[in-house]
Amino acid sequence: MAKIENGRPSVDMGSIRTLNSSHIEDESSLGSDSEINGFTSERQTDRYGFIGGAQQYSEESAQDVPPEVLRQREVKWLDMLSHWDKWMLKRFNKVRLRCQKGIPPALRGRAWLYLSGGKVKREQNQGKFQELDSQPGDPKWLDVIEKDLHRQFPFHEMFVSRGGHGQQDLFRVLKAYTLYKPEEGYCQAQAPIAAVLLMHMPAEDAFWGLVQICEKYLPGYYSPGLEAIQLDGEILFALLRRVSPIAFRHLEKHKIDPVLYMTEWFMCAFSRTLPWASVLRVWDMFLCDGVKIIFRVGLVLLKCTLGTREKLKTCQGLYETMELLRAIDPRYMQEGFLVREILEVPVTARDIEREHHTQIKRWKKNRGELNFKPAPRMHGARIIMLAEPPRRQDLKQNPTIVLEVPEPPQQLNKGKEERKSKKKKSIKKPPTIEEIPNPYPLPTDPSPPSSNPPAPPPDSSSVASETPPETKMDSNNQQTAPPTDPPAANEPALQESTQSLSSSEQDTYL
Repeated sequence: MAKIENGRPSVDMGSIRTLNSSHIEDESSLGSDSEINGFTSERQTDRYGFIGGAQQYSEESAQDVPPEVLRQREVKWLDMLSHWDKWMLKRFNKVRLRCQKGIPPALRGRAWLYLSGGKVKREQNQGKFQELDSQPGDPKWLDVIEKDLHRQFPFHEMFVSRGGHGQQDLFRVLKAYTLYKPEEGYCQAQAPIAAVLLMHMPAEDAFWGLVQICEKYLPGYYSPGLEAIQLDGEILFALLRRVSPIAFRHLEKHKIDPVLYMTEWFMCAFSRTLPWASVLRVWDMFLCDGVKIIFRVGLVLLKCTLGTREKLKTCQGLYETMELLRAIDPRYMQEGFLVREILEVPVTARDIEREHHTQIKRWKKNRGELNFKPAPRMHGARIIMLAEPPRRQDLKQNPTIVLEVPEPPQQLNKGKEERKSKKKKSIKKPPTIEEIPNPYPLPTDPSPPSSNPPAPPPDSSSVASETPPETKMDSNNQQTAPPTDPPAANEPALQESTQSLSSSEQDTYL
């Protein structure tokens, strides 16, 4: 039976943990093989991977970025990712601005992993996901996860087939999280979060992204009792008084509890509410600036839907109001409009924390102590990075495609080692330079001392026909080496010889 608290009927949160199971059951039939297998080849896939425009208003609400602008943004993001720690510590406002403009699609998965801190978490826990993935898991969670696999974006090409690689990876990620956080287990709202991550990154990266979102961005959202989501509902309602007094008074008048309309918004980070182009832009800002973006989106939707007296004329009661919030006008969810409105909402992380303390005091006064006390919430990527400073090797970008080269046979290895050892030996010993005598003496070459005066230089015609005087043949036709010059005279002889070879008179001998 519902209780009256703060002027509104309280809601039993035991059933909300299943996240509107009846509503999802109706949608689950859309992903059945009998309906999908008949038209997947006939209908086209949109730019986001949805078949036949199943994600409504995606194409109409998307903003087209010129290719040259997109290339420029990619170059800037590549530079940021290569020097991530410097950008986050010294130029975080620039990182925030680029997240607000939209992360390039080609780099969105990598940027999300860096923003959330999942990259550092993965590097600091090498082999943890493989260890969890190899374990069988708790049977009570495995059955529930299996039932939810086909309900997550059933018209997306990654999850369209039962037992396909998308559903297999989704099962692995969710099962690994139940083993990683056994005290929390599995909540149905975690599945769309993990599915969105899997659309942009491998299973291991998606797992650590899910860990960061559950532990740092939305702590306590998926714990038993869902006390954190109830607290944030009260925070949202209190902030609405300042942002849109008309909408606040209307909801207060009809005693509409926030958990009736904001549970799916917040727990799924609007991935099941907004058009896909808007979902991606919201996630870009959410992973950069934290949960305040989620609050701002909720406030924008409430203000645009219930913020004027003319709009309230069509919803005179609780039922009409809830129907209006379940089917929000598409123009309010359009990418460009929504992003502009989000940036103009005057709600900061400090406002949220101040209201959070107020609601905790009210909770303890009316309901007693909290049953589940999660870790403090981190407001944005910079706070997460400062709380867990990364090492330089944690931020190093590893190749996404690794080819395994087979090892050569041992005999070949031995041959290579022998050749390497020979090369090392040859490098250690300095090479010996053999001195080859010049068969054509030049006038500047020193000659052995004799009493006779030096002979004039030979002509080119006579030298070509005569035998050089320095070389003599013995009876066995063996060539005897000419007498070498004294060691002291070697260096100046080489210098003079070089000069003489550059002259035009000796070109014939070159």
